Amino acid sequence: MDKQLIRNAYKVYWLENGKAPVSVYALCKLVDVSETEFYEQYSSLEAVEKDIWLAIFQQTLDQLHADEIYQQYNAQEKLLAFYFLWVQKLKEDRSYLLLQRKHFRLPDLYRNKLETFRHAFNKYVSDLVKEGYQSSEIKERKYISDQYVHGFWLQALFVLKYWLDDTSNQFEMTDAAIEKAVNLSFQLIKSNTLDSLLDFGKFIFTRK
Repeated sequence: MDKQLIRNAYKVYWLENGKAPVSVYALCKLVDVSETEFYEQYSSLEAVEKDIWLAIFQQTLDQLHADEIYQQYNAQEKLLAFYFLWVQKLKEDRSYLLLQRKHFRLPDLYRNKLETFRHAFNKYVSDLVKEGYQSSEIKERKYISDQYVHGFWLQALFVLKYWLDDTSNQFEMTDAAIEKAVNLSFQLIKSNTLDSLLDFGKFIFTRK
């Protein structure tokens, strides 16, 4: 028995019942496996839910890393490619994710359901930032650079929420939002715009 079978069963239960399984037993009954087999893969139903988000991320990353063209991209292009492919992967489970949206608010999702995905995403973005330093796409700033990863995580949450709310044809508005969000973020961390804002903030603070 593999994890994907359990994840798929969990999503099917949600889609057919409009709620999470009441117990591990209820989920196991759906796929005709024992609880012992379940616990060999997951410690709880919450762990399954977290792994659904992580699996979507990992599938996205695996496909990107297998693409020779992606390997030639700079950091900004890689992040754009990630978001575009990620929302395509999310689309495969849109009905399930829309059901989830009715039962959570994003701040709660950030702390709970997205925990393992967040750690994996932060590692991915941290590597992109390092690439950006080397290519001079991103300016390394004392005390500030460590916060770039957190900013990109908030950007990922923005993309997720925008896509969940998007009703445009083929989610074209989400594609436009991704492009604008990524372009703006790289303009800020590359150019002198952020430095100017920081200098202005210091000036205002010291004048008080």
